[in-house]
Amino acid sequence: MYVGVDEAGKGPVLGPMVAAAVRADPESLPADVDDSKRVAPDRRREIAAALRAADAVDVAVATVETSEIDAPDTDMNTLTVRGQARAVRGVARAGDRVVADAGDTSEARFARRLRGFVVDPERETVAPVADVAVDAAHGADESDPVVGAASIVAKVARDARVAAIDASYPAYDRVGSGYPSDPTTRAFLAAYVADHGDVPPHARRSWSTCADALAAAEQSGLDEF
Repeated sequence: MYVGVDEAGKGPVLGPMVAAAVRADPESLPADVDDSKRVAPDRRREIAAALRAADAVDVAVATVETSEIDAPDTDMNTLTVRGQARAVRGVARAGDRVVADAGDTSEARFARRLRGFVVDPERETVAPVADVAVDAAHGADESDPVVGAASIVAKVARDARVAAIDASYPAYDRVGSGYPSDPTTRAFLAAYVADHGDVPPHARRSWSTCADALAAAEQSGLDEF
């Protein structure tokens, strides 16, 4: 039994980043656990529900909200470490082995920083874990079943947050996936900025996508003037 951890929503312009940790014996997991991107949405939800209901599996989810993402004194690598560490501390026990999907170009550096945040949290209010061993690898959500399970839990939790965000804007058609490459998301931001003169509260205003929407609205106003 060991802990796997991964996150979802590192790149979107809307909504939080969500990290999840799963503590389990790989043999206790569904056979089709995999990187969440390779599992159909309905099946992801089924797997996540089964993991949460299983007595032999521990699950923890942590969120990094847009206000924290937009803070000027941080960066996404640090926020990824911090989010994963919060989730790990929700399930890990002293002496556990943790396997993480590396959110940094250097797997060793990510593993070292993650362990540091787990055993000695920086600016956190939750209790640390006495000691853990941490390994990190790129693509661990594909190669390691427990990390794959964490990937699925994180994705399902992130999708639920996006659905709630969508429901909070009934005056607009859809907010889309929240990713900058999604035309529906970009159209929503443009429409919201045109109506309100600012990006919505759920947007990561430090993202260039938000800056583009604000600049386009300002230029449109100048053209009308």
